[in-house]
Amino acid sequence: MTPPSELPAEIAGPSAWYGPDVAARTDWIHTLGDEEIAEIESAVRGLGESGLDPTSLCRERFPLPSLAPRLGRILAEVQTGRGFVLLRGLPVREWGPRQSALAFLGLGVHLGNFRPQNAQGHLLGHVRDQGISSRDPNVRIYQTRERQNYHTDSCDVVGLLCLNPARSGGHSSLVSSVTIFNELRRRGPELAKILFEPVETDRRGEVPPGRRPFFRIPVFNWHAGLLTTIYHRAYIESARRFADVPPLTPAQTAALDAFDGLANDPALHFFMEFRAGDIQLVCNHSLLHDRTAFEDWPEPERRRHLLRLWLAPPDARPLPAVFADRYGILTPGNRGGIRVAGSGVTIPWEPGG
Repeated sequence: MTPPSELPAEIAGPSAWYGPDVAARTDWIHTLGDEEIAEIESAVRGLGESGLDPTSLCRERFPLPSLAPRLGRILAEVQTGRGFVLLRGLPVREWGPRQSALAFLGLGVHLGNFRPQNAQGHLLGHVRDQGISSRDPNVRIYQTRERQNYHTDSCDVVGLLCLNPARSGGHSSLVSSVTIFNELRRRGPELAKILFEPVETDRRGEVPPGRRPFFRIPVFNWHAGLLTTIYHRAYIESARRFADVPPLTPAQTAALDAFDGLANDPALHFFMEFRAGDIQLVCNHSLLHDRTAFEDWPEPERRRHLLRLWLAPPDARPLPAVFADRYGILTPGNRGGIRVAGSGVTIPWEPGG
């Protein structure tokens, strides 16, 4: 990919937000009403009675007559507006983990198609501390209790459902990558230009057939009049372990440091604290997300536990050709996720399943 000779103009619109402004508002929180929850419960019962394999779930098999149009509006906010929403009110403590997972999957098919999240082909992810460390180059940070740092996932939209919050910490933080670009354009345009050049990112051992153990995509990508960002600093750094990946240049390091400095600036990001039953939806192309380190409960049944979906909406934005190195194909509705040789797709109902 050839980086632009001139930077795109500063970007205006709802995706270019600042954290303190957003934190002072509540219009990004959507609370489910009693009738909508009853509609979800009815669809879950119908799914259980049908015996349908949830990996084949579709909108028609999880009918939400009144809620579906609202979900469409919420998805538009995520993809073309602010870039995120919080959907509040699922009674997960009343339902239990299995019914909550089925409800989450059912809501998910009204937002996009499921994409596999790891080499095991998991369509439903369990974000829970597994007692391991990211110092292992084949461990992904969500499997630990460590801070994640600001990053994007390899899908159009990521959804998280909180079953149990942590005893302390584990807060979600969001920052607009559009705002980061705007600020970097003002403060250090030469550094911004460097981030339009391809850089290697580690696949962390999850390598598709015929691909290298890393991919090369610029952090910033300007395509079809949109800025699309893909970023994981820790995995950019760990890609240097491969013999055919050169060390980062001083200029690259300075640009990445400037990017991280802006992402970690309280004037840009904001934190949200999950409650049980909250669903967060985030557009990976215009936002980065982070999670603070956390202390968990000693009782296994109370430990921090989030469910995750990687979603490919059929009406997602166009992506530049260079994204094929990570997303596989670029067709909206059928792109993103992780595929390795011999993997199928499965829905694990328990962590480690």
